[in-house]
Formats: sequence, C-alpha cells, structure tokens
Amino acid sequence: MYRIVKESFGFQITFGDTLSPDEMRQWRMESVRALVGAPRIFGVIFDMRTLRLNEMDQEAQEMIAEGRELYKRAGMRRSCVILDSASLIGKYRRRARETRDWYFERYINAAEDRFWRTKALGWIEENLDPDL
Repeated sequence: MYRIVKESFGFQITFGDTLSPDEMRQWRMESVRALVGAPRIFGVIFDMRTLRLNEMDQEAQEMIAEGRELYKRAGMRRSCVILDSASLIGKYRRRARETRDWYFERYINAAEDRFWRTKALGWIEENLDPDL
C-alpha cells in the first residue's frame, strides 16, 4: 500500500505493509505525474512506519531508493523519513552518512516521538534539525 498526498510543503508519501515490485512501478509512475507542476523547491515526508521492509523483496526496496532520487532530481530540498524502529533508524542514518544524504534527509523514530510530524515539518520548512 502506498499513498501520495500533495501538501503545502510538498508531498507526504506513505508506504505501508509490503509492496511488490509491480506496486513500486505504479508508485513511480504516479510520482512522475504528481511531480508535474510541483514547486521548484519542496520537501517530502516519507512515512514508513507500517512498512514491513524485512518482508519486501530486494527489487522493491531498491525501487524505493530510486523513487526518492526521482523526487530529489525534481526539486526536493529536504526530506524526513518516519520509521518506528530504533534499529531501522540506525541503519538509515549510517547509509545516509555514507552517501552524503545526511545533508538533506533526517530520520525520526515515531515509536519514541509522538511529535514526529511537527519535527519533520520543522526540518522541511525551517531547517530545524530534529536530532538537536
């Protein structure tokens, strides 16, 4: 399951349950359509709290990363990934530091922070680092 919602700051993209490669291809096509007419600079919240990454096949996981690159090339200035696991947060942060994504992307553990959306918006709209 996925959902793309246009917001005042850009987009909120929700991924849930498990996603097949076919669903990921459909998400990518819908993303291309959603990005038509998008502001020159925007932010994205990737809500992955209910996504079961460990049950997704590798191709679908790679397609998420490719789709995120699509948003970056279209004008995404900052993004925030919302997860519900400390171990996943650590994994994403390590990967971000290795790929230099750390400069524009932050990660919030919604299981530990009920104000995750407020902090995500602070990062996207005002450059307020949720980790500080």
